[in-house]
Amino acid sequence: QVQLVESGGGLVQAGGSLRLSCGASGRTFSSYVMGWFRPAPGKEREFVAGISRSGAGTTYADSVKGRFTISRDSTKNTVYLQMNSLKPEDTAVYYCAAADPTRLRVGVRPIEYDYWGQGTQVTVSS
Repeated sequence: QVQLVESGGGLVQAGGSLRLSCGASGRTFSSYVMGWFRPAPGKEREFVAGISRSGAGTTYADSVKGRFTISRDSTKNTVYLQMNSLKPEDTAVYYCAAADPTRLRVGVRPIEYDYWGQGTQVTVSS
């Protein structure tokens, strides 16, 4: 099992940047596909970005492609979400998630992730 703690949220003006971090407990961080999600109207949570266990593969929602970058540092057991050119519609609580090591692909649905952090608030003012 893994525990996840997000940080880095805050208030930023439109066009600005933030970097979210998600620290994971345990020694097997590299065994987990990792993802970021946020709530969306009509959905429990929508996929934002995901990264493979090795870090070589990444997937993004169309709404953030070209603006957000997900990365991971296995030496620090941390996954990052660099958010640039932020828009007011990016305002949300951002959740970090980890998939059980038996799941090999980068999923885009919340059900494909098994462990969740508590979330960090991102507010983008216009």
